[in-house]
Amino acid sequence: MKQLTLAVALGLVTAAGVAQARDNIEIVGSSTVYPFSTAVAEQFAKKTGMAAPKVEATGTGGGMKLFCSGAGIDTPDISNASRRMKKSEMETCIKNGVDAVTEVKIGFDGIAITQAKDAAPVALSRRELYLALAKDVPTGPNGELQPNTYTTWKQINPAMADVKIEVMGPPPTSGTRDALAELGMEKGCLLFKGMPELKKSDEKAFKAACTTVREDGHYIEAGENDNLIVQKLQANPNAVGIFGYSFMDQNRDSLKAASIDGVDISYDAIANGSYKLSRPLYFYVKNSHVDQIKGIKEYMAEFASDAALNADGYLADKGLVALPAAEKSASIAAAAALTPVSVNALK
Repeated sequence: MKQLTLAVALGLVTAAGVAQARDNIEIVGSSTVYPFSTAVAEQFAKKTGMAAPKVEATGTGGGMKLFCSGAGIDTPDISNASRRMKKSEMETCIKNGVDAVTEVKIGFDGIAITQAKDAAPVALSRRELYLALAKDVPTGPNGELQPNTYTTWKQINPAMADVKIEVMGPPPTSGTRDALAELGMEKGCLLFKGMPELKKSDEKAFKAACTTVREDGHYIEAGENDNLIVQKLQANPNAVGIFGYSFMDQNRDSLKAASIDGVDISYDAIANGSYKLSRPLYFYVKNSHVDQIKGIKEYMAEFASDAALNADGYLADKGLVALPAAEKSASIAAAAALTPVSVNALK
């Protein structure tokens, strides 16, 4: 009996330890949203006196996998995303007991194709970007897909430098990688003979043809550590790196960005849509955790506030491109009401 009583007591102590370990909010996901999320976490802690949330940059896909792994408090409360949640991800959430998730759109970002500050300037089209990055490209006599043999930029465009194609970018778990494929590679691929027809007849085959990244050493997966890519660009001025605009903007002393289809990346070009490698940013909240983990409501209110999201708010100083007024109001309302996103609204 004494042994049983001791075991029960130890179990209670262990349970209490787990509860104490979750006095702070746990956030995972996009490395692009990471600096915005940490800025909000600092403001939240300063204003409320609560512990600052723990924020990890796992990549959008990696974050969604953790977020949707279950409903228990041993799983993350919030997942940041540099693309919208996928229908398949929400279905995984539901399967694992996470049946109510609030989606909050926070603003826009652009994908910057960057170089070291002292590198020779590069101007790219989405067609050229596709030819540089795709595993297979339509180079056959009738536009058939063949393995990509482009090894230098000059082979793609005679006006470009005769240097090796070396692009350092995000891994498949990154929302930036997803957006690069959808906004850049796919749009460039559609310019080739037969691709619009393939998209209509076989979407899966089209995606495979147009968004599969080469694996022959010309595209280097550099993880989620953007600072490491900066160091490598400085060591090799001929290399190109892929970042979110906000990171590039914060590092203009050492980086510059290529123009895309004749448009330079800028806050205004992202906001008005003229810069074509632009995408919305989000965070997602597990509704069942709101009443279990102290501070989630307050953190959401801080993130979805005028002070954070306005064009002159503190997140704009970090590089976030503000939402139009109507969209911002909708985001603030969704955060306040904990409006669940519908699985049928996702793709």
